Amino acid sequence: MIGVESLLFTEPRVGVICGVDEAGRGPLFGDVVAAAVILDPTAPIEGLGDSKKLTQKVRERLYDQIYARAISVGVGRASVEEIDQLNILQASMLAMQRAVESLSRQPDLALIDGNRCPVLTCASEAIIKGDAKEISIGAASIVAKVTRDREMLEWHTLYPHYGLDKHKGYPTSVHLKALEQHGVSPQHRRSFAPVRRLIGT
Repeated sequence: MIGVESLLFTEPRVGVICGVDEAGRGPLFGDVVAAAVILDPTAPIEGLGDSKKLTQKVRERLYDQIYARAISVGVGRASVEEIDQLNILQASMLAMQRAVESLSRQPDLALIDGNRCPVLTCASEAIIKGDAKEISIGAASIVAKVTRDREMLEWHTLYPHYGLDKHKGYPTSVHLKALEQHGVSPQHRRSFAPVRRLIGT
């Protein structure tokens, strides 16, 4: 179990700290979603960590606990149009920036999953594999993934032939075959190679 006392960093951090992570860099479909979470040290949540290593049931339970116990949770996104215009890296940075800006309380320090930081008004620190090292980033990864997965289920009701409820927009063989059979929807990322090939640009 990862707890507040077991963070891997020995240098103490002071002030209000938020963790930031995103979900949806790799899919061919839909927005990239980011979350920022300021945890309450007086209301610990057991089991936080990398959302990709948790079952859907556990993620859903932790998602509810995060919203119930955290000091603040912010969600930001970059649209398909912004992804195609900017590129996925810059769009992810934009989504993270928007997530931090949407917090009800602005942090003194943002811990970012990955190797680079978005432009923020507060100090920031990039941590590779941060979702497995810092519980606030782990919390953000859970919020981002559950938020995006739920949106994919909603999109599935409009575009059932793509199988979004199963692969969540990732380029699986089922998704690629559906694209060949049914064409490209308005929510597909045209700058991504498998989609770009189909539309001939």
